[in-house]
Amino acid sequence: MSDALVIIPTYNEKENIEAIIRAVFKQKKAFDILVVDDNSPDGTSAIVTHLINEFPEKLFIENRTEKNGIGTAYIHGFKWAIEKKYAYIIEMDADFSHDPKDLIKLYNACAKNDADLSIGSRYSKGVNVVNWPMKRVLLSYFASKYVRFITRIPVHDTTAGFVCYKRKVLETIKLDKIRFVGYAFQIEMKFKAWKHKFNIQEVSVIFTDRTLGESKMSGSIVYEALFGVLKLRLKGIPK
Repeated sequence: MSDALVIIPTYNEKENIEAIIRAVFKQKKAFDILVVDDNSPDGTSAIVTHLINEFPEKLFIENRTEKNGIGTAYIHGFKWAIEKKYAYIIEMDADFSHDPKDLIKLYNACAKNDADLSIGSRYSKGVNVVNWPMKRVLLSYFASKYVRFITRIPVHDTTAGFVCYKRKVLETIKLDKIRFVGYAFQIEMKFKAWKHKFNIQEVSVIFTDRTLGESKMSGSIVYEALFGVLKLRLKGIPK
């Protein structure tokens, strides 16, 4: 058993899931993987289940009955990781937008450099995004600027989904009281960790847009993120 677990939420990721699993397992640092699948109709779960035979005690899957948002998928995975006593828990997308080679950077920030929460940041050193339309780059960049301005959180990439947590952070944050399920989920988790005075470090990474499969971005997710931060600022953090 590794001390670090990579959680990969999936919905219709058959084009990517085997490749991303193999890429994570090829890293010099040993990571375990938990796939949280939201009943993908394309057979994603079956691919993972087959691979478990090849990677026993390293690859795991939790099957949920319906698609309820990336936030609830991660919370499901967080609770599983806490129960299994992993020291470090990492969020990662299935579509290679997050480079598996950067896993060690996030891990080392927490394991060696005293971070409680490390963020694979697109915006801590300029704008490190590849293959995104300019409209989407601007939306994402200024959304993070907006969040930082409203909440005062000292983080450049507040919507980042490539994140490593020490277990104590997830044990401290009341996961059952997380309000948001889309991109605002990522903001809320960082905001609450900051309010609890955990040490947050950003690690510069290059984000590459998916080449296979379909994006899960929607207007409702953007709306939740834009207006959710106002609620966070006004209401603060529930104790």
